[in-house]
Amino acid sequence: MKHINKYQLIVFFFALQLQGQDVLKLEDAVKIALENNYDIKIAKNNLKIDETNSTAGNAGMFPTLSATVANNNSILNTTQTQASGDKRTLDNAINMNLTYGVGLDWTIFDGMRMFARREQLKVLQKQGEAELKLAIITRISDVYATYFDLVQQQQQIKALDTAIVISNQRLTTAQNRYSIGKAAKLEVLNAQVDLNTDVSSRLKQLELYQNSKIRLNEILARDTKLDFKVKDKITIDASLKYDELKSLSEKQNPQLQAQLLEKNNAELQLKQVKAGRYPTVRINSGYNFTRSEASLGFVTQSSGRGFVYGINASVPIFDGFNQNRNEKVAKLQVENVENTINQQKIALESQLGMAYQSYLTNLELTKVEEKNSEIAKQNLDITLAKFKIGTITPIEYRTAQLNFVNALVRYSNAQFQTKLFEISLKELSGTLGF
Repeated sequence: MKHINKYQLIVFFFALQLQGQDVLKLEDAVKIALENNYDIKIAKNNLKIDETNSTAGNAGMFPTLSATVANNNSILNTTQTQASGDKRTLDNAINMNLTYGVGLDWTIFDGMRMFARREQLKVLQKQGEAELKLAIITRISDVYATYFDLVQQQQQIKALDTAIVISNQRLTTAQNRYSIGKAAKLEVLNAQVDLNTDVSSRLKQLELYQNSKIRLNEILARDTKLDFKVKDKITIDASLKYDELKSLSEKQNPQLQAQLLEKNNAELQLKQVKAGRYPTVRINSGYNFTRSEASLGFVTQSSGRGFVYGINASVPIFDGFNQNRNEKVAKLQVENVENTINQQKIALESQLGMAYQSYLTNLELTKVEEKNSEIAKQNLDITLAKFKIGTITPIEYRTAQLNFVNALVRYSNAQFQTKLFEISLKELSGTLGF
C-alpha cells in the first residue's frame, strides 16, 4: 500500500505543479523573443548602421568645408647679400608666417563613381533589412520548434502518468489476489518491476522536459530558471500547397533575397571600378588671411586677405594594368554571386520539395496514429476488465498497457514531426511569424 500511495503522489504533485504554473502562449513567446533575443538586437543595430551610412555625403557627392590655421615661426642667425654687394647680418632674427581661412574642396566628376557608391549604400541598407528578417524568422522558427517540443514532451509525461496509474491498479489487483491466495508472489513482483520501469521512464522524460524549458528561456533571453508550462495541444495547418509555397519562396525567402541584393552590390562595385578609367575633376576655393613678419629683409611685415580658387583634373594613362586586373576581379565576383544565386535556388527547391513530402507523410501518419491510439484505448479497457476477473495473464495485460502508452507517444510524436515540417515550409517560404 505504501508503494501505491507514493506513486499516486508523484502523479498528483506533477499535475498540481502544472496547474500552479503560468501558461506561456506561443504568441507571447514570439513577442518576448522579438523584444529580447540578442541575435535580433544585433541585426537591428546592424540595420541602423546601414541606415546611418546610407547618405549622399558618405558616397562622396557633397563638398568638404574645412577651416585651417598655420603659424610658422623661426629664430635664425641670418646673413643676406644684396644685389649691390652689401651684406647684412642679424643674429636671432625672428620670422613669422601666419595663415588662416576657410577652404572648400569638391569632386564634381569621378567617372560616376559617387553615384554608383550612393546606390550601393542603398543596397547595403536593403541587405540589412533582409538580414534582420532572416534573423527574426530564424529565431521565431527556433521558438516554434522548442515550444512544440515542450508540448509533445508534456503530452508524453501525461501518457506516462497514465501508465503509472494503470500499473498501480495492476499492482493493487495483484496484491489483493495474492492476499486471498489466487495469485503467486511472482505476479506481485512482476507488477512492481513494471511499475518501477514506468516511473523510471517518466523521470527520464521529465529531465528532457526541464532541459527544453531552459532552452526556450535561453532563446527568449530571459532567466533560464523561470518556470512555466505550455499549452497541451498541437494545432497543425493542413492546408499548405506546394505550388503556393514555391511561388512565395522565390519572392520572400530571406536567404535568396539576400543573395539577389548581393548581386546588385557586386554589379555596383564593378561600376565603381570601371569609373577608374575616366578623368577626375575637382574644384577648390576659400577665403584666406595671411600675415608675415621678418626682422631682416626688404619687407619686414606683410598681410593679405581674399578669395582663392582653382580647378584640377587628372586623367589615368597607365597604372601597370591594375585597372584591367581590378575589372576582371570585379566581373568574376559578379559571376560568383550569380552562381551562388542559382545554387541557392536549386537548394531551396530541393529543401522545399523534401520538406513538403515529409509534411504530407506525417499528416497521414498523424491520422493513422490518432485512430490507433483510440483502438489501443479500447483494447486496454477490455483487457483491464478481463484482468480483474482473471481471464488473461499479467503479460497480456502489460502488453495491452504498453501498446496504449506507445500509441499515445507515437501520436504525439507524429503531430510534432508534422508541425516541424510545417514550420520548415513556412520558414523557407518566408511566411513564418505573427
